[in-house]
Amino acid sequence: MSSNPFEAAMILDGIRRWVEVESPTERPDQVNKLADLVAEGYRDLSASVERVAGRDDRGDHLIARSSWGQGVPGILVLSHLDTVHPMGFIKRLPFKVEGDKAFGPGIYDMKGGAYLAYHAFRQICADDVRPPLGITHIYVSDEEIGSPTSRALIEAEGRKAKYVLVTEPARDGGKIVTGRKCIARFDVFIRGTPAHAGARPEDGCSAIRELGNVIQALETMNDLQRGITVNVGVVRGGTRPNVIPEDAYAEVDMRVPTLADAHKLVPTILGIKSRTKGVTVKITGELNRPPYEKSSAGAALYQHAKEIATELGFKLHDVFSGGGSDGNFTAAHTATLDGLGVDGKGAHTHYEQLYISSIEPRARLLYRLYQTLQ
Repeated sequence: MSSNPFEAAMILDGIRRWVEVESPTERPDQVNKLADLVAEGYRDLSASVERVAGRDDRGDHLIARSSWGQGVPGILVLSHLDTVHPMGFIKRLPFKVEGDKAFGPGIYDMKGGAYLAYHAFRQICADDVRPPLGITHIYVSDEEIGSPTSRALIEAEGRKAKYVLVTEPARDGGKIVTGRKCIARFDVFIRGTPAHAGARPEDGCSAIRELGNVIQALETMNDLQRGITVNVGVVRGGTRPNVIPEDAYAEVDMRVPTLADAHKLVPTILGIKSRTKGVTVKITGELNRPPYEKSSAGAALYQHAKEIATELGFKLHDVFSGGGSDGNFTAAHTATLDGLGVDGKGAHTHYEQLYISSIEPRARLLYRLYQTLQ
């Protein structure tokens, strides 16, 4: 047995067990199967595990609390058990190791990081001395769809905490995340008038043609220099090629760096009108995640982590990310540090991977944060 409690091969074996339980957000039975495995891991630790029953066809959430330091502001760790990969994807992307890379669905986003935080907590429990602050680790089941059933839990626990550590994957070669954009989602519903496309086209009003107008209006809002992106990611409409389409539908993702941008653009998108007589446009949606802006408390937390990394022998840099996370829900009121998971690449892809060389230093960083934050 290795004398190194942070040996990468040992930790990777634990990550593998979590990866091999597929857990798509839309399969609460599978997410709960993984939650069973995670909860089992706390049985011999100085911790209690609370299980929050899933709702709205989503899986359960787990809350693991250290036996010490509860009742006063401490450390909140945020992780998610769900992945974007559908059931059966593990046949396309089985767990495997090639050199410094380990592959598998959700291994980078974010089962690797969630397991690192769990492993660091195991080591804290094995120590003779308890750290200054209590540790609460929440594993949610629906982060990949915007955390609709876990947001209230995250916000409530975040307000009680002194620090929030998020185990989303590292970025761009190991960078930590100290800021994220706000995210809004919209649904576009268009209703026109059907007609025979050959015999009586003049009787119809095309919903798809009007959707084209809406898409053009949305596309003009993109401003990459300012960090504003509006993406029409899903489009549906019509029934047959010889029928003027009565209905069209689109799903839209908007990301902006500040709340001021959101307050301007959300009403603009919701206010888009039809340009065609006889066609109606209805757009619904709202801000899905608030911005994660780097506060002075967040900057101080990052500086502390940076000093620990230097002691451990590596450099820690920070980055602003366009992707959202559950850290968006806590950053406005609690010092939050994100991107503390494994380094790697390919989140949400058929080549998702972590770098094995990042396992030990990132696990040690979490462990030292647990030990030293006060």
